[in-house]
Amino acid sequence: MGRHLVPPRAKRGRLLLSEAELRAWGEKLGAASAPPLIIALSGELGTGKTTLVQAICRGYGVAEDVTSPTYALVHQYSAPKSPVYHIDLYRLDSAEQLTNLGWDDIIASDALILVEWPDRAGDRLPSNHVPIDLEYAPGDEAHRILLAG
Repeated sequence: MGRHLVPPRAKRGRLLLSEAELRAWGEKLGAASAPPLIIALSGELGTGKTTLVQAICRGYGVAEDVTSPTYALVHQYSAPKSPVYHIDLYRLDSAEQLTNLGWDDIIASDALILVEWPDRAGDRLPSNHVPIDLEYAPGDEAHRILLAG
């Protein structure tokens, strides 16, 4: 697959965004996405991973409310192009626990797969995923730094 989605206007895939700009960028990413696609979202708590997932889903065509699967670990949504899986691995202790989530079947499906805390998947995260990192902008609580591709 080997897709690299770099934000427009960004030097080396790095972009400073307000929440509204992050949502708009996510919607564009969702609209441009086609299955199968795995997007891995990394960042500290509160950097906007779930906000970005909501925007990607909206752009992809998910009509229902997208919520954090922090406790359920996996939420599945319907969209015209394919199913969407939103997976939050924050509460996992080891990559071995992925088996209980149906990880292998999800990863093999023709779907859009959005994974928060992908580092917890270890080597079970396919190498052909699209990495997106969100960081706090130093001294600027209204913006986030987005690194993609």
